[in-house]
Amino acid sequence: MGFPGTWMTESESMVYRVVPKCACSSIGQIMYYSDQGRFYDGDIHDAAEGLHKWALERSQPMIQENVTAHRSYAFTCVRNPYTRILSSFFDKICGIQRNGKRYRGNLVPMLVQKYGVDVGSPENGFEFDQIASFRRFLLFARDTIRWKKPMDPDIHWSAMAGHISTFIVNGGRYDHIFWTERFDEGMQVVLDHVTTPHPVVLAKVPRFNESEGHGPKRAHPVEAYFDDLSRHLMWEIYKRDFQLFRYDFDNPANKMPIGEIDLEAVHAKLGR
Repeated sequence: MGFPGTWMTESESMVYRVVPKCACSSIGQIMYYSDQGRFYDGDIHDAAEGLHKWALERSQPMIQENVTAHRSYAFTCVRNPYTRILSSFFDKICGIQRNGKRYRGNLVPMLVQKYGVDVGSPENGFEFDQIASFRRFLLFARDTIRWKKPMDPDIHWSAMAGHISTFIVNGGRYDHIFWTERFDEGMQVVLDHVTTPHPVVLAKVPRFNESEGHGPKRAHPVEAYFDDLSRHLMWEIYKRDFQLFRYDFDNPANKMPIGEIDLEAVHAKLGR
């Protein structure tokens, strides 16, 4: 199986397991800059040079060798499950993608037909009942994750624990896992542990939010989208995410973690 979703600097200073919707654009650009002395011109997910990625066949032997020998500092980044699934909804379901089309072609029409999801359109200013549509989307996300119907779960809303576990199960070990909500603090820990060809000053790094501006803005506070049933579904899908990465399930309004991540527990529980 190898190490899907894993990126590594060409200098092999650091290894990162990508978790979608968790500041991956910013992290990728920082890694790229630390080697190249410049940011990638475009979406870092499109970069086919300047950064080793498991998706690039020529990079696989180097990543495989590095990770199994634990030669470099390895890390990943997580995000509050409530805000992550909302971000996925507004970006991937409601938004128009970089190519000018809807995400995954027939996905949105299928959601409209089978789940009654309304996503608005640029023509009507994305006017629609965001709360009702999001809750229907959440039911769909649960169905994909629980039963793989009507399709396999998408990487943007499948559980973070699932992404993070492949790295461990296949022989990798994390040195650090940090929160998107405390990004600068967490990323600084990584930079303090590595030596890079070009020094990175986080205060000078622009924010790379590639999903920004694709679709409608969230019209309500986070907690408004989650009634009792929605929270029940969230626990069913993301129980391990809440527990392992120490997020507050009981209060959707609190996006901040409520405890420290226990790396040993993460490796023990996700390494089975």
